[in-house]
Amino acid sequence: MKRFPDGQPETAADTASLLAGLADPLRLRLARLVEQRELTVGELAKVVQSPQSTVSRHLKALADAGWLSRRAEGAASLYRLVLDTLPTDARDVWLAVRQTCVPQAVAQRDRRRLDAVLAERRTDSRSFFGRVGGEWDSVRRDLFGRGFTPVALLALLDPGWTVADLGCGTGNVAERLAPFVRRVIAVDQSDAMLDAARARLAPFGNVEFLLGDLDDLPIEGGTLDAAVFALVLHHLDEPGRALAQARRALKPGGIALVIDMDAHEHEEYRRTMGHVHLGFTRDAMSALFSDAGFVDIRAAPLPSDPDARGPGLTVTTGRRPPSD
Repeated sequence: MKRFPDGQPETAADTASLLAGLADPLRLRLARLVEQRELTVGELAKVVQSPQSTVSRHLKALADAGWLSRRAEGAASLYRLVLDTLPTDARDVWLAVRQTCVPQAVAQRDRRRLDAVLAERRTDSRSFFGRVGGEWDSVRRDLFGRGFTPVALLALLDPGWTVADLGCGTGNVAERLAPFVRRVIAVDQSDAMLDAARARLAPFGNVEFLLGDLDDLPIEGGTLDAAVFALVLHHLDEPGRALAQARRALKPGGIALVIDMDAHEHEEYRRTMGHVHLGFTRDAMSALFSDAGFVDIRAAPLPSDPDARGPGLTVTTGRRPPSD
């Protein structure tokens, strides 16, 4: 917070700076709210129904102008307007305008939402998360990054499993699986891709590399607990044949998992990337699984990455019948 000698602005410019800090309708609402309670960015964003980034920017302007104090509590920042700490001129101005600076209907809505936010805080008062609230996703991302949850969930896999990465490419999927299962078999028809995968997966001693076509898998029947096709089937002339080969290589009850593009109209992918199929509808993919002899077929769309430019993705799974 900006401080002045003896608690007073020294010059007209200082006073103008104080007043300029309030020169926005949202800042006036925020100032009214933090006069009533010490609040976090996330809590204020809920009350005023604005993005946290917008609220943070206006809180900084208010604090820089000398209106607010800021206190850190764990990973959260709490803001407060305390009349006793304001310069006399600023206090007089605020007392004169605070009741009329926000339209009554807006002030009433803010009050109702503030009551709801405070009720949530009381419910969670024994927890750090009650104060961090809506900021937690941002705090967690800052502390730990974005990608740890999907990787950690791989620990749910049976550590005794043998899993095939079919059409492994440079080994992205195999690299994720290797720490969590007994054995990974990486298959690709390209020597160059397998060489890249070998280099990438050199730290792991449980990965086997096989050169071969997916419609004639070089894997004995009943070997695999799971088989993964990650963005592979749209490259194949006969994706159903590759699925049938995966079913043969699976143990009874084993799982096949396919990640592939939803049906799309990017015809240029055929030319630029050698795609044979322009994605698959969910019904078409389910039919491929069914025709290959799988049961318990399920499909779900994958969350869209805001930075991604390609079609949406769907994950489909099916089991080799346990009695097969």
